[in-house]
Amino acid sequence: MEARGFSFPRQRQVLFLFVFWGVSLAGSGFGRYSVMEEAERGSFVVNLAKDLGLAEGELAARGTRVVSDDNKQYLLLDSQTGNLLTNEKLDREKLCGSTEPCILYFQILMDDPFQIYRAQLRVRDINDHSPVFQEKETALKISENTAEGTAFRLERAQDPDGGLNSIQNYTISPNSFFHIKISGSDEGMIYPELVLDKALDREEQGELSLTLTALDGGSPPRSGTSTVHIVVLDINDNAPQFTQALYKTQAPENSPVGSLIVKVSAGDVDLGVNAEVSYSFFDASEDILTTFQINPLSGEIFLRELLDYELVHSYEINIQAMDSGGLSARCTVLVEVLDTNDNPPELIISSLSNSVAENSPGMVLAVFKIKDRDSGENGKMVCYVQDNLPFFLKPSVDNFYILMTEGALDRESQAEYNITITVTDLGTPRLKSEHSITLQVSDINDNAPAFTQTSYTLFVRENNSPALHIGSVSATDRDSGTNAQVTYSLLPPQDTHLPLASLVSINADNGHLFALRSLDYEALQAFEFRVGVTDRGSPALSSEALVRVLVLDANDNSPFVLYPLHNGSAPCTELVPRAAEPGYLVTKVVAVDGDSGQNAWLSFQLLKATEPGLFGVWAHNGEVRTARLLSERDAAKHRLVVLVKDNGEPPRSATATLHVLLVDGFSQPYLPLPEAAPAQAQADSLTVYLVVALASVSSLFLFSVLLFVAVRLCRRSRAASVGRCSMPEGPFPGHLVDVSGTGTLSQSYQYEVCLMRDSETREFKFLKPIIPHLQPQSCGKEIEETSTLQNSFGFNY
Repeated sequence: MEARGFSFPRQRQVLFLFVFWGVSLAGSGFGRYSVMEEAERGSFVVNLAKDLGLAEGELAARGTRVVSDDNKQYLLLDSQTGNLLTNEKLDREKLCGSTEPCILYFQILMDDPFQIYRAQLRVRDINDHSPVFQEKETALKISENTAEGTAFRLERAQDPDGGLNSIQNYTISPNSFFHIKISGSDEGMIYPELVLDKALDREEQGELSLTLTALDGGSPPRSGTSTVHIVVLDINDNAPQFTQALYKTQAPENSPVGSLIVKVSAGDVDLGVNAEVSYSFFDASEDILTTFQINPLSGEIFLRELLDYELVHSYEINIQAMDSGGLSARCTVLVEVLDTNDNPPELIISSLSNSVAENSPGMVLAVFKIKDRDSGENGKMVCYVQDNLPFFLKPSVDNFYILMTEGALDRESQAEYNITITVTDLGTPRLKSEHSITLQVSDINDNAPAFTQTSYTLFVRENNSPALHIGSVSATDRDSGTNAQVTYSLLPPQDTHLPLASLVSINADNGHLFALRSLDYEALQAFEFRVGVTDRGSPALSSEALVRVLVLDANDNSPFVLYPLHNGSAPCTELVPRAAEPGYLVTKVVAVDGDSGQNAWLSFQLLKATEPGLFGVWAHNGEVRTARLLSERDAAKHRLVVLVKDNGEPPRSATATLHVLLVDGFSQPYLPLPEAAPAQAQADSLTVYLVVALASVSSLFLFSVLLFVAVRLCRRSRAASVGRCSMPEGPFPGHLVDVSGTGTLSQSYQYEVCLMRDSETREFKFLKPIIPHLQPQSCGKEIEETSTLQNSFGFNY
């Protein structure tokens, strides 16, 4: 092949390909189209829709595009009309050089479904170049004894046009000695030869100047001229002879400038100046002249410019050896350029997606093509991505690869991937190219919001102000964006009797909980409810947590004295015999506190006494005992004020008033109320009234005893139907507290202590006395508490 055919840039392939599952490829047949060179941009080539048998608008619906085998997009597809247009003016000579026909290959790609149609565009030549001789004047020396019919080959003209527009004929200006003969070569080119018609006579005419004209076949034809200067020489009957007609050599493309490529040699058997031979290029193209140079004396050919195997694979150089007598000989030097691995592989992205939704396996991320301009092993390639990434490369046709996800991605584990696609050739040394892709994993709502705790315990002190912030719940969502935005809510209570809507509320945005009203520990010690959290994804995901609210007790209840009752119309008087020993149990002050914990811890102390030092009160149980021996000098009537105080902060207290009567024995008359007793009798006449009163009281007492027995029997039968007080389990040994003593409490008495259910502090709910059997003594009145508190005490007199 002639070197001129390699003077144009080698075409590079850039394909844009969208590959989906179910890809189908068109057949191997070509669609053949043509366009005239230098046609204006937008010139009509063909209607692809009609040519492919598709309906109007189907090209656009299927995402049709045209991809050229060159870096440039020579064609433009109007997907609406289906017209294929030129995208720029096409210069056939720049695209194909002297190659004819000039064919540009391209592909028609359709995305849905995927198809490839291979097609070719022929750029038809126009006669836009005139023939040009590289030398405007050619010197030709012809011996005068040259025989008639001798042909002298002349340098041909150059015409970039092809076909009929290239050079078709040569003519010479009219003369009597020469005519032009056209000869062809194996490559299809024609050369002019100057043929001698009659013998020359140097003495008659020593020089001739003829005009050589080259004509192309265009319409109208173009022409170029060169002057042939002929010098008639004396006889030199021996021309130089090359040692071989064809020289073959090889040169690596990385050979340095100035390297010796080959040396040609020719000899002449003549003597003297007729034997001196000079070497030169003959009919050399511009490519050869810029790449090589020849030493005219030695015949050595040197490298003038770096070789490039990817541009030109071989050079064919014509060398002429001429002696001083004008005789010449020619040989051919064939230089084969050897490929070296000097081009790294190329990676051409056709489609690329920088984002993919998580949990989407088998997604196409990128489609690309790889190529290497080298040949042989230097042009073989391997392509791969990092091993530690959930992606893989799927090979396709024509060195196309598809980058796909290997499995479902999890954004919560890794939201971004840096993928490096590496292409390596198999040359020596190996060259590689890398292309980095940053892939963002987009979020889907695949994570339900989760509370930081499965259950929350909140504490709030009773008597709180309404709308008090009592605590917060918090939930997080591993998703992002809207999928991670959460809303809090109260879930319907499982206990339908719990008025949750009037107790608490929740801020839907931040999970803050508020008490809607003031809480009372004595009415509600604890309650629990469920809160829910829902994200704003689609579909929305939710979770729930349990919230337990414990109401803390405040010291808002004063101690309540159960005995002695302070609201009785006729308070009882405690009788103490004067013969009582120190520590004698007079009575016991019984009190409870509605609070709990230390707020319900009660202590007793004697606040006032008629005679200090005679009685004492035990601080922890409220028992009133004598502090010393009684004497006749001690007053018969005593009034004691006992202070009952809790352990709260600040403490609360209550007082109980006791009336104590000192008697010599329980047989002497008893006056119910010393303060209300009549004045001391001054006369003996009162004795009669006393006797009558005693008899009346005795009768009244008997009647009261009978009435009391009847009432008690009735109440017991009623209590049996209602049931006993339920007792909580706890550390108490029993549900009865026994208080025994001597003195006026002539028998043991018991109090049944009932604790509030679910009370961790074991606070009192009520005390109720239990009388095992009836006593004939009575203070004349039975004391009843409307809140299930009942008590009765008897006296002997």
